[in-house]
Order: sequence, then structure tokens, then C-alpha cells
Amino acid sequence: MGRGFLFLLLVIALPVAAQIYKYTDANGHTVYSDHSPDGVQAQPVDLPPLNRVEPQAPSAPAAPEPGTREPARNAYDILELAGLPTEEALRANNGTFTVNVLIKPRLQAPHQLRLVLDDEPYGQPSNVPILQLVNVDRGEHRLAVQVIDGQTIVQQSPPVAFTVQRVHKP
Repeated sequence: MGRGFLFLLLVIALPVAAQIYKYTDANGHTVYSDHSPDGVQAQPVDLPPLNRVEPQAPSAPAAPEPGTREPARNAYDILELAGLPTEEALRANNGTFTVNVLIKPRLQAPHQLRLVLDDEPYGQPSNVPILQLVNVDRGEHRLAVQVIDGQTIVQQSPPVAFTVQRVHKP
């Protein structure tokens, strides 16, 4: 290890107010120390002031223009329902069917998925992106999916309009 490297380590390791001394040991090597040894002529070393970097405070985002609203930032880039026919009726004789949730990035804990059928929460929250509806009445409906955190709605998909067709056998 070079002497310059040892000197640098000493400078870094010592407190700011410490004095550094330089002297020659019995073997003729130059030594740097934080104290002047007894019986040896040591010279104080004048060090340049230490560089100091002050931490920068994080800059706050710019405020929206007066009269405008800042767009809400969604937790998920993609949140939508798939598997519902929109051009024709959904045939579900007993009103039971499943829908798929497309979500990216993946659902993060503690978030859960909850369906919203005709603007009302439907079923139990789940962390599985395949959700089942049971005994849905025939006719037109609106369905969306929400990402929730407890009772807080984190994000909601656009609603999908669809029609359920139920055929009853006599």
C-alpha cells in the first residue's frame, strides 16, 4: 500500500478538528499520525479545508394552473375487464359467468380486486384476476372492477355495458 493512500485514509478517518503530524521513524520512513510521539521531532501538517456538500431538499412538484386540476396518478397502467361480449348478449342460463381482469403491473399487496355491478359493490374482494358472478338477472348491466385497499378505492376500470340472456326451461 502506498504512503499516499495511508495518508488519505488518515485524513478521511480523523475528525475535522484533529491535527495531523508528520515525522520520520527509526527506519527512515515518513509517518503521519494524529499525535506527536515523544522524543521525535514531528511537524504539524496544514490540511486544506474539507469539501462539504449540503443535501438538497427535494423539489416540490409544480402547482397546477389556477382553475385546472392535476390529473390523478393511477397505481396501475392497465386495469380493465375482459371476457364480456359487448356486441351480443351473454348467454348464461343460470346467470353465472366469469370475467377476467387485465391489470399491469401485477396486483400489489395489500390491494384487492372488487367488482362493481350496476354501480354497486359486488361479491367479496379477491386477489385473483378471474372473478365470478352468480345469479345475475337477465337484461342490461354495467360492470367495472376496482382496486381497493381496505375500504379505500385505489383505482377503478372503465365500466363495460353488457346484456345477460337467460333461457328458462319450462
